[in-house]
Amino acid sequence: MKKLILSAIAVVTMAFTSQVYAQKNPMVGGAEMYATKDIVDNAVNSKDHTTLVAAVKAAGLVETLKSAGPFTVFAPTNAAFDKLPAGTVDNLVKPENKATLTKILTYHVVAGKMDSKAIAAAIKAGGGKAELTTVQGGKLWAWMEGKKLVLKDEKGGMSTVTIADVNQKNGVIHVIDTVLMPN
Repeated sequence: MKKLILSAIAVVTMAFTSQVYAQKNPMVGGAEMYATKDIVDNAVNSKDHTTLVAAVKAAGLVETLKSAGPFTVFAPTNAAFDKLPAGTVDNLVKPENKATLTKILTYHVVAGKMDSKAIAAAIKAGGGKAELTTVQGGKLWAWMEGKKLVLKDEKGGMSTVTIADVNQKNGVIHVIDTVLMPN
């Protein structure tokens, strides 16, 4: 009987530990995202971010995004890149377009770690809308539509955060459904 009780306690403990563990490491693109890894080391494991990873490599931004940061990255999915006109991504990853690609990718990054609570506080302080300055130097605007965080780029394009607060050792990733475009 004692062994049965201990076994039951062990099963309950393992189930609880698994739930806590899963909450700490959200799934993105079919892979666990570990708060102990950097942005690049996590992103390479996401099936939903292969285009973004290829673009980051082509732009030469791997070392930057592996550095201490902290960074807030609004990470477009493959489906977000697929919304761009046909051939856009293939053209952007060409060596002669590295400057344009870098401009677009760094427009998806804000210096510092802005989790959803920090963004919500900025939205509240801004009277319902927050203006964020990107590493590229451009502006993004953020607000809430119901429970969804929406971003607007300088060209008027809109993107929604589909997965928020994917913590990294050098910042935070928010997965988005549309590529943001600077002027």
